[in-house]
Amino acid sequence: MKAIIINEFGTSDVLTFIDCPKPTISEGEVLIRTTHTSVNFADIKNRTGNKAKANFPMVLGLDVAGVIEEVFNDSSGFQKGDQVIAFPKNGAYAEFVVAKEQLVFKIPSGVPIEKVAAVPTVLFLSYMLTHQIAAIGQQDAVLIHAASGGVGTMLVQMAKRLGAKQIIGTVSNLEKAPIVYQLGADHVLTYDQFSTNVNELTKGQGVDIVYDSIAGAITEESLTCLAPYGTLVQFGNSGGRAGNIKTADLHNSCRNIKGFSLGTTRALKPELLQQVAQDIFSLVNEDSFQVPIAKIFALEEMKKAHEFMESRQHQGKILIKI
Repeated sequence: MKAIIINEFGTSDVLTFIDCPKPTISEGEVLIRTTHTSVNFADIKNRTGNKAKANFPMVLGLDVAGVIEEVFNDSSGFQKGDQVIAFPKNGAYAEFVVAKEQLVFKIPSGVPIEKVAAVPTVLFLSYMLTHQIAAIGQQDAVLIHAASGGVGTMLVQMAKRLGAKQIIGTVSNLEKAPIVYQLGADHVLTYDQFSTNVNELTKGQGVDIVYDSIAGAITEESLTCLAPYGTLVQFGNSGGRAGNIKTADLHNSCRNIKGFSLGTTRALKPELLQQVAQDIFSLVNEDSFQVPIAKIFALEEMKKAHEFMESRQHQGKILIKI
């Protein structure tokens, strides 16, 4: 089969297109013939060694859409030919992948695989963030960082659907603003003095919820525009630096900070994903729910796909068609 591997950490040049044996499955696993995978920022961090442990050769990638090729025995909840999305156990950049059944989700009839293929990671994540980790109410003003990216475009739509009182998005440059407005944001800002602008837009009250995947100085500044009793959800560090938080910034104002990782949830509590899967598919099946695709690459073009992700010029998901 064809696959992309890395034999060392480094730049996009370490991504190598190879032929390798098809993987085998064990009890409780299925073999999936991949039709699509996607590029997530975690892939960049894993490739550069900022997240993954060295275990070479390594296949990167978090999610796939495809077709069940093989089940282990007749007791499986799947059968050959089922269309699914999944979180593979050993990477996703390959023609065939192995996944544990509890991390495989059968695509209902009528749901377009091309649409759902772009969203396994970002839609599960954004749904759980907005419905469970920091549930959005109709009186809430919400700030969404990296609003034009894969997760951000989902979060904006979630906030709109849940009736948030005010939706503010941040982007690296205002050329990315149109897509954020189109998906439902009331205001789009750059990161330059964003907290001052947020406080002005909220008439000095601040926002009730901040969704932050950047960390570092963005997290620190976000606290200066978070309302009393507000919640900051920290679910990534694409900025590359941890933010420093003072305990006095929390207890004096009754604010709180929550952390969330979809990767940790997949590993420790996969049943939580099963509980929301049908809601995910229902959303994707709605014509009004948009899945912005920044660009589609072939598997052998993975180097270009990673470079596009790192350029931070993309709006929406980067999809790989296999």
